[in-house]
Amino acid sequence: MKVLFCTDGSKISYGAVVNFSKWFNNFNTDILTVADWSCLSDNLLSEYSIIQNKCANNADSILNYTQEFLLNNDINFNQKIKSCGSVVDAVLEKEKEEDYSYIIVGSNGKKGLQKWLGSVSYDISSFSDTSVYISKNSISSDRVAFALDSSLISSKRFMQTLKNINLQGKEIHLLTVYEIPDYLFLEGNIDSNWVIDINEKQNREGMIILSKYEEIFKDLGCNNCIKRVLSGNCAKEIVRYCADNEIGLVVCGMRNRKYLSKLIPGSISRRILEDTKSDVLIMK
Repeated sequence: MKVLFCTDGSKISYGAVVNFSKWFNNFNTDILTVADWSCLSDNLLSEYSIIQNKCANNADSILNYTQEFLLNNDINFNQKIKSCGSVVDAVLEKEKEEDYSYIIVGSNGKKGLQKWLGSVSYDISSFSDTSVYISKNSISSDRVAFALDSSLISSKRFMQTLKNINLQGKEIHLLTVYEIPDYLFLEGNIDSNWVIDINEKQNREGMIILSKYEEIFKDLGCNNCIKRVLSGNCAKEIVRYCADNEIGLVVCGMRNRKYLSKLIPGSISRRILEDTKSDVLIMK
């Protein structure tokens, strides 16, 4: 299994690859760092080529240190890759050239207006065809939560992820969420028994879905799955559950998105990525 590790030399990025190694075994790592001068004008770059040289030298230093870091942490190293320009474009271009199972990135997290402007980690996860592992903090928890719906049961990528990830000895949480119906548009009194009946049906359907996943995990030797049907806003409930249960990794799916999607309020996976303190594995 080959992975692409994207680093800017930050502590967070190195923590990401260490965290990844806690969940995945037997992988070879390509290191990518990008000398990003995309924010500078062409005139400035042509006039001050010394800026380019300094960026390139810094990239070389990061690659050399990262290689040593991986070897010291018993992480298999394959090759060093240096690129120039936009970080996101460099990652997506390299992804097209190689067959990677996962891309590993660290994220500083975004707040306020920055959420609307996007982040490198989210852009990579949005536009890449490869599953992306995103880490914000050092993790010690061995609890993993899978955010599931019926669409993933027959997904080849989901089954491949289960074969790759190390679940032995891990506490596995299977989650599905039903949105609470908005009854505010209805006039008059609502029959409370009808509301209870709807909620009970949703819980039953949720448990049927989770039981199907439970059988898949049992086939892999994981016999102690915790199943939970949540109700409410999907992203908020998953983030809250992960915080309350000290989840180390949350696994969720994402469809590929167009570039204009950055300007549209985020998907469930985006809101989970922005708000959770857990590591996030986004399956494509």
